[in-house]
Amino acid sequence: MLTCEIVSVGTELLLGDILDTNAQYLSAQMALLGIAVLHRSTVGDNAARLEETVRGACARSDVVLLTGGLGPTADDLTKEVCAAVMGFELVRDEEVADAIRAFFQRRGTPMPQSNLKQADVPRGGNVFPNANGTAPGMAMERGGKCVILLPGPPHEMRPMFDLQVKPFLQAKTTGVIVSHTVRTMGIGESALAERVAPLLAGGNPTVAPYAKQGESLLRVTARAETAQQAEALMAPVLRRIRDAVGEYIYGIDVEDIQHAVVQALREKKLRLATAESCTAGYISKRITEVPGASDVFDCALVTYSNEMKEKLLGVRHETLAQYGAVSAETAAEMAAGALRVSGADIAVAVTGVAGPGCSEQKPVGLVYIGVADARGTEAIRFDTGRRDREFNRYVTASKALHTVWQRVRSI
Repeated sequence: MLTCEIVSVGTELLLGDILDTNAQYLSAQMALLGIAVLHRSTVGDNAARLEETVRGACARSDVVLLTGGLGPTADDLTKEVCAAVMGFELVRDEEVADAIRAFFQRRGTPMPQSNLKQADVPRGGNVFPNANGTAPGMAMERGGKCVILLPGPPHEMRPMFDLQVKPFLQAKTTGVIVSHTVRTMGIGESALAERVAPLLAGGNPTVAPYAKQGESLLRVTARAETAQQAEALMAPVLRRIRDAVGEYIYGIDVEDIQHAVVQALREKKLRLATAESCTAGYISKRITEVPGASDVFDCALVTYSNEMKEKLLGVRHETLAQYGAVSAETAAEMAAGALRVSGADIAVAVTGVAGPGCSEQKPVGLVYIGVADARGTEAIRFDTGRRDREFNRYVTASKALHTVWQRVRSI
């Protein structure tokens, strides 16, 4: 099996100015190609440190993927450093130069002469034209090592990789790695690991637990010559996982709980409304992150004050006076009000104490979630166990979405 190292180049990455999504994307793509990623690193725009990183990567791995540092300015050094390490001469490619000129012409702006630096490519290497920018990608192979350079902007890097670099690498591979992600909610990572403990010792497929905010995952991965063979290896393992923790699984290979909710609502041809207090629109934000959410989402009401809970949702003044805003009774009436006001098929409501301070002498992290549909209204108590305001808001939204998912599945 080929091994790989991914190197992200750019001082802006080290400073935290830019989130490195390229490394995550390339890691996933390498796994699909059956190429094992053994190391990932980030290095700034410094020639000596970059050379040290590239030499170390070449010593460890068969393939080195670098993103960034292919621009026209003096601090863009990736190409020059890699050519020196691999022993390649850089020469001007007039076809690439013409493509750069045409790029600026299409935009109607003059081309700085410094951009022609991007037309210098390794003699004897592979060049990957850039349809979305001015920096071509390239590959240099020598001594059983392959160094591949890709532009840093994701909107340039991803199509170049998908259309050109992936076929280039596929010709070098003899197997594939296939993974499935089992998403669960309502069970912690350690409890999940205990339930599937016999599966964690497997060599192929492997099963690995992961914890995320408010949920836990199992990643099942198999290596084989073909994707079909890998799937055959994983099928009995996935069945055993369903048997062990099926009541907590909300999806396999779904992106997140909001995607699962939109999918469930669409399958049942139902529409959702939300009423939010402590999350202040977080639930509706996450729902509308899903393409096509307009098919299933009616409206969101953010009623932060007690007055708005009464005025917009019809929560009774007596309920707020007797039980408080953070109560099962208020959550249930909020959900019923959202259902009535919207005319949707199902409504969910949240009210709680996000923090950092207490409210109504109730602890930070205490939340009540109400849900209503034609069958009636109910409310559940939920405690995040944390004093972190943003964590509490996010996890409360996740729990509310999961409550909707369970309710829809029961219809």
